[in-house]
Amino acid sequence: MDSFLPVTYEEMKNRGIDQPDFVYVIGDAYVDHPSFGAAIVSRLIESLGYSICIISQPNWHSTKDFMRFGKPKLAFLVTGGNIDSMVAHYTAAKRKRSNDMYSPDGKAGKRPDRAVITYCRKIREAYPDAAIAIGGLEASLRRFAHYDYWDDDVRQSILVDSGADLLMYGMGEHQITDLCQRLGSGEAISDIRDIRGTCYICKTSDTPYGAVQCPDYVQVCSDKKAYAKATRQQYDQQDEVYGKTVIQRHGDKMLVQNPPAYSLSQEELDAVYRLPFTRKVHPMYDKDGGVPGIEEVQFSIAHNRGCFGYCNFCSIALHQGRHVTCRSEESVLEEAKKITEMENFKGYIHDVGGPTANFRHPSCDKQLKAGMCKGKKCLAPTPCPALKSDHKEYLDMLRKLRSLPKVKRVFIRSGIRFDYLLEDKDESFFKELVKEHVSGQLKVAPEHCSNVVLDKMGKPHIETYNRFQKRFYEITKSIGKEQYLVPYLMSSHPGSTLQEAIKLALYLRDNNIHPEQVQDFYPTPGTISTCMYYTELDPYTMEKVYVPKTSKDKAMQRALLQYYLPKNRELVLEALKRAGRYDLIGSGKGCLVAADNNTKNNSQKGSINSKRKGESSTWHKQNARAVPRQKKASQVQSKLPKRKNNSRKPK
Repeated sequence: MDSFLPVTYEEMKNRGIDQPDFVYVIGDAYVDHPSFGAAIVSRLIESLGYSICIISQPNWHSTKDFMRFGKPKLAFLVTGGNIDSMVAHYTAAKRKRSNDMYSPDGKAGKRPDRAVITYCRKIREAYPDAAIAIGGLEASLRRFAHYDYWDDDVRQSILVDSGADLLMYGMGEHQITDLCQRLGSGEAISDIRDIRGTCYICKTSDTPYGAVQCPDYVQVCSDKKAYAKATRQQYDQQDEVYGKTVIQRHGDKMLVQNPPAYSLSQEELDAVYRLPFTRKVHPMYDKDGGVPGIEEVQFSIAHNRGCFGYCNFCSIALHQGRHVTCRSEESVLEEAKKITEMENFKGYIHDVGGPTANFRHPSCDKQLKAGMCKGKKCLAPTPCPALKSDHKEYLDMLRKLRSLPKVKRVFIRSGIRFDYLLEDKDESFFKELVKEHVSGQLKVAPEHCSNVVLDKMGKPHIETYNRFQKRFYEITKSIGKEQYLVPYLMSSHPGSTLQEAIKLALYLRDNNIHPEQVQDFYPTPGTISTCMYYTELDPYTMEKVYVPKTSKDKAMQRALLQYYLPKNRELVLEALKRAGRYDLIGSGKGCLVAADNNTKNNSQKGSINSKRKGESSTWHKQNARAVPRQKKASQVQSKLPKRKNNSRKPK
């Protein structure tokens, strides 16, 4: 494997470079592994014959770090890192995080808030006429005017705020290849306006014809219906087959988004993973204890891209897209062999996955020529009749991986889409998944039990999860193993009233699930769910949506999911009283929390009133399918792992 790319002036000179073609400024620590977007982009540029130097997590309080290599011949490239910098810094409760998995020793504070904007402004300060192109998740999801949870306001496009010349959205291999070649041939970046998967700013008089025009920045700031309309338009054109140019006015300028870039072919994707990654953290971080972000992916393999699951709270549809592409079996096996030769490999491949592990084909044949259906989902609320569920190729690849020398076990940890799995009439994959690829616990994401909330999430109804859960435990029992499902759950998603949160608490009680950690809905930039959070409208129906927004409302919904914890008693009591569910307060069978003195005096009356309203404690008997309880299930299922920032996995 080749050495790392230059990170110091001395390393640049040792390579015989006087002035680099590109300088890449990144918000993460420098990790040369294909799970890090900056590693793929930098290695791809190198493979095209251009020189590139890395400035990782520069000191943004002066221009000194940004001038380390001088002004590049062609352009500065800027990314905030693997995740949005605001998500990296703040919890869903807007509290400052103390750690950052993509920084040395996992310590926060190595990058600024709104990293892309800050970095670009510092580059402009140092080199006013330098060409700047931005990309990565932070730029991609903020390319239009967007609601910003931390400002609690609508911000203009990050391309406007940053002052960059060009924005590359989505997975950027095609875009960066075209940009390198055209800049290298002498074109000015201001003249490059036709690359798919890019955005640029122009005079309104230069606006291209035939584009779909969103409500402008001023409109979406003042009119929530206009914001919801803009969101739907942006998603409806996010298809590589039929997506059109989309425009949005910002003052006297026009933001232009060219149609999405085409997905990489299997041959192109294989070529990306053949690039000479060291698969390591740069040694300059050894003194700090390394970079924790490598630990989950060091012995993992990504075999696919894209996700037709299309959950409303997930950023994948707007970034990677809904078209699923995959690497060849040979490419995956080649990477696995490299992993087995690593000095610290212990025999365990931690994951063979991607956005959704068990997607290896397009959802149907139609989309290859006609694109994905607008405003519809392949799996929710029920699977499309045209859906093709087939795990044969994935299963065959897993079997070959298991047979490699030095490989003891191959696990799947990035998430199984259980509704897609159930559509496969051949249970071979399901059975081998349970037998061979589960390390005691399988993480899945039902997210909620209320079908009202699940519809707003774009998830399958709870009956599907109940069916999967039942079959999982049947197969587990048949092979004599003790394994458990670890369900991810979300509180306070748009559509989740207090009554819906209570339904989820009852579901958890009846299924003996005690989650130690609960994920509050996090309104990350650009998603459909974030649009609902801000506008309180469903952008596809324009119907009103209830949104829990106050800290008290969110705290009560979160506490209900952990009703059994003594620290949550007061919040659970308050929630049940607000909902009129006095029948769930007390020491009787089925109660969620013990009564206090004030509640005891009103409990009988309240219980009668709640029953008159049709909210009796028999809800769970009528609406939740009973699931056989497993020995020690509560202890095992309670150990829910923390979700990492805005990475919405498993599916």
